[in-house]
Amino acid sequence: MTPPILTSNAFLRSDGRKGIRNIVTVVYLVECAHHVSREIQTPFRDQGVHLLGFSGCYPNEYSFRMLRSLCTHPNVGAVLLVSLGCEGFNRKGLLEAVRATGRPAGLLVIQQAGGTRSTIRSGRDWVSKTLRELESTPRTTMALNELVVGTVCGGSDGTSGITANPAIGRAFDRLVSEEACCIFEETGELIGCEQIMVSRAVTPELGRILDESVVKAARYYATLGHGSFAPGNADGGLTTQEEKSMGAYSKSGSSPISGLIKPGDVPRKGGLYLLDVVPDGEVRFGFPNINDNAEIAELIACGSHVILFATGRGSVVGSAISPVIKVCANPETFLNLPEDMDVNAGRILEGESNLDQVGDEIHGLIKRIADGQPTASESLNHQEFVLGYKSFEPVGPTCHPTYQ
Repeated sequence: MTPPILTSNAFLRSDGRKGIRNIVTVVYLVECAHHVSREIQTPFRDQGVHLLGFSGCYPNEYSFRMLRSLCTHPNVGAVLLVSLGCEGFNRKGLLEAVRATGRPAGLLVIQQAGGTRSTIRSGRDWVSKTLRELESTPRTTMALNELVVGTVCGGSDGTSGITANPAIGRAFDRLVSEEACCIFEETGELIGCEQIMVSRAVTPELGRILDESVVKAARYYATLGHGSFAPGNADGGLTTQEEKSMGAYSKSGSSPISGLIKPGDVPRKGGLYLLDVVPDGEVRFGFPNINDNAEIAELIACGSHVILFATGRGSVVGSAISPVIKVCANPETFLNLPEDMDVNAGRILEGESNLDQVGDEIHGLIKRIADGQPTASESLNHQEFVLGYKSFEPVGPTCHPTYQ
């Protein structure tokens, strides 16, 4: 059976993957290069040029892997790296990794380029030239089984777990049935749901791994002395960590869970995957995800072409690289923030719609976004991005039983 067509306007990459956007990323490799990079990017913000980077000076394998995955994401057409010159980041390694994919890639080292003004001038010249080159990027047809979709929730309230999150779950079930790849997270917000996930694992061994990932998250939060239940959640009507967990879990739908991945792992076939974002080993780096955009970046590093973001109280953030679709859980929030929201799942509370209908709406919107329609956050130039320090152990073959 021929997979359903998602779009005929996808951008073909040399590795065979296909993107739904063709952006240029300007990437700072230390906080000291952030201002120069932002000045390079800002004049081109409306032309699909995005800013991302890593603030740290000390090298970290996780941050390198994240930027390598993001800079070679199928939505990315070209990359300009901006270095101060004395930071610990492996700039040559990242440059070589991007160039190996055939993408246009440049490197500017501020200490060697004459300082702030001359680096900005050189960077803007490079971006202008590259934007013209990208106009000739080959277009192709993309099927639904080539699509990767991630989901996250933020600014959750008492409505999130009964409208937006389960509606996303219905969309996920439909996408998985069409052989798309769907990714949900985070283990720190799934505490109490581990045995339900175990029952959905495609193998008993994967079930054990899913359980261990949540146990690890609980141990991590206990060591820090706090969890993922924020004061804003309580103000929005959520009462316990368990209530929040059940709402967050409902985004996963009801399909079998095909595997567990970690940031930077790109699933090689369709199905439903849990993304473990809590660092391995002893607690060293503090709160595992300082804000929602850290989680979004990790979902994108796993190949997500588009992100489904459920919010009850109303988050306005978008993201660099991949479009973010806002699914608003609360009808009052939708009325207050209409220009920031894409889907009004609050209609379910008002009896105007049901979970299946909103799930179908989300599914249809994904197809239109893939065909070029901007999301609300894209139209408002939201391109938030954050990347910090973490440490992970590689996943083993039992985490990907469906690959065998």
